[in-house]
Order: sequence, then C-alpha cells, then structure tokens
Amino acid sequence: MNAILISRIIGLIIFAIIGAFLGTPVNTFILQFWAESSINPLFITIFTTIVMGAVGFIVAPWISIKPIQALRKLFTKASMNSLLSGLVGLTVGLIAAALLAYPLSLLPAPLGNILPFVGVLLFGYLGIFLFVTRQNDFLSLFKGQGKGGLRSGRQMEGEHRILVDTSSIIDGRIADIAKTGFVTSNLIVPRFVLNELQFVSDSADDLRRQRGRRGMDVLAELQKLKSPKIIISDLDVEGVREVDDRLVVLARQLNCPILTNDYNLNRIAELQGVSILNINELANAVKSILLPGERMDMKIIQEGKEYGQGVGYMEDGTMVVIENGQRYIGKTINVIVTKVLQTAAGRMVFAKPEND
Repeated sequence: MNAILISRIIGLIIFAIIGAFLGTPVNTFILQFWAESSINPLFITIFTTIVMGAVGFIVAPWISIKPIQALRKLFTKASMNSLLSGLVGLTVGLIAAALLAYPLSLLPAPLGNILPFVGVLLFGYLGIFLFVTRQNDFLSLFKGQGKGGLRSGRQMEGEHRILVDTSSIIDGRIADIAKTGFVTSNLIVPRFVLNELQFVSDSADDLRRQRGRRGMDVLAELQKLKSPKIIISDLDVEGVREVDDRLVVLARQLNCPILTNDYNLNRIAELQGVSILNINELANAVKSILLPGERMDMKIIQEGKEYGQGVGYMEDGTMVVIENGQRYIGKTINVIVTKVLQTAAGRMVFAKPEND
C-alpha cells in the first residue's frame, strides 16, 4: 500500500468525521429556510458524511503527500550552494522583518495588526530571492575575502573530485591520460553509471557488447593505478530516471565537473551551469601544430577521393591527404605540408611528396 492510498484513506476518515459533525448545523440551516422540511436529520448526517468523506479521499494527497513530494524534488535538484544561499537569505529577511515589526505595530488598526505579518512574508521572500539569484556574486565576494586562508571543506572536496560518464569509460582514452599523471582528482563512478555499463556489456548487439566489455576493462585498468583514485559511489538522485539528468544533478550537489564524450550531456550540463571535461576537446587541444612547408615522414595506406591522391594518418589520428601519393601506397615517404584545414569534423592536412 503506497503513501498516496494511505493518505486518501486517512483523508476520507477525517473528512467523514467532520461531515458527521456538520450534519446537525446543515439540518438547522435547512429548517431556517424550509421550516416544513420533512427530511430526516439522520439522512442529512449520512449525506454530509458521505460527501465530506469523498472530498477527503480526493483532496487528501494534494494537501499532504503532493506538496512534500514537490518540495523533495525541488530540494533534490537544487545545489548545496542554492540551499545555503536560500537559508541565509531567509534569515536576513526575517531579521529585517523583526526590526520593522514594532514600528509597523504602532500604526492605527487594522494596519498595525496586519502589516507586521505581511512584512515577515515579504522580507522572507525577498531575502530568499535575492540571495539565491545572486549566489555566485556572494560566493565570489566571500572567496575574495578568504584568499590566503582555509577554504571550506565542501569547496576543497569539489575541486578534487570528477564525476565519470559511461561514454568516457567506454572511450578508453581516460586510462592513457591517467597514466601520464595529468589527472590528480579522484574519479567518481556512480553506481548507476556502472549499472549502465554492465547493461551495455550484456547487450544482444555484438558491437555494443564489445564496447561495454572494453569499458569494464578500462575501469579495471584504472583501479590498478595508484593515482588517480577510482571510487565506486552509491550516491544517487531520487526522482530522476535518465542517467544524464542524474549525473547533472549529482554534479551540482557535489560541486564538481563531469568527464564525458557525450555531446548531448555536454550541452545539457552547460545550460545548467555544470562544468564539463571533454576528452575530445582535450585531444584537439594537444594535437601537434603543423605549418605549410614543414616536412615529415608519412606512410601512405590507401587511395584518396581524388585521382592520384594517397592518404595517411598521423599518430593522433589526423588525416593527411598527399597529392600524387597514390603510387606510394604501402610505402613511407617524406612529405611537405601544403595546407592545413580545420573543419567541424576535425583537422585535415594536405601535403605533397618531397620528391615532387
């Protein structure tokens, strides 16, 4: 029996009792306008009991369970910074209302009786609204005043933790990056991400199954490293089903970035103010810079789209198109860079054989 059904039953009982007590006043009210009424008072009591019980059965969840669920969902999605800012704003607003309560109570009635209560509501709301909407400014102010001192444990924890998405685990390059020592933060893998990875590993599709198993191998490889530390966490977000949405909400609560290669998750997180560490962007940033006229060795492995072209690849995967290179397929030759193009799909290099 769920909570909503229990609340409906309790509401039915309470409202039915209220309806039973309302039977006599309703009968009296009817006799005032219809003195010759022959309706049995017991019938009126039964009628009011049934009507009020039905009303209680319908509205009970909306005045008990639903508001609690809405507040719970709101507090779950809100970041810790927002909650603390709202609490501070409410405190400041209530203090301001308390200072104004006595002067307002001296006003002539009924203003003196009403305005202190209105001031509490108004200043409490304004305090919460101001501190929540400008929380970043207040946090920046406190950070600026605290330079050189100790920062809060929450901030320090957020700076040394990174949430890991399924796509970055399956990608596998995170293991190579971790081995270089550039990643010093603890990598947090939520249990629901691990479950999704296991689901992919058990897929009926052969390609998905291979990708999932490769992700498991990457996790096992990361756990063997002394640094960074891999933490399988049971932290979760209630009321949210999608893995991407749960990651974003969890990142906001922990005040830490998300490591991912998923474009959609990247966009969703950025719109909600969550920092993203994208391995693809990192790979593009560390690619070697080539200028026209530079020489390099290149192995021609296949034909190009145009007549006479050959195609080779650099160590980072960048495609190199060699004019008149078709006759060198299978050979490693010296080439001269003629042009470098940056496209939405990545970088493309054009070159020609040095002998030409």
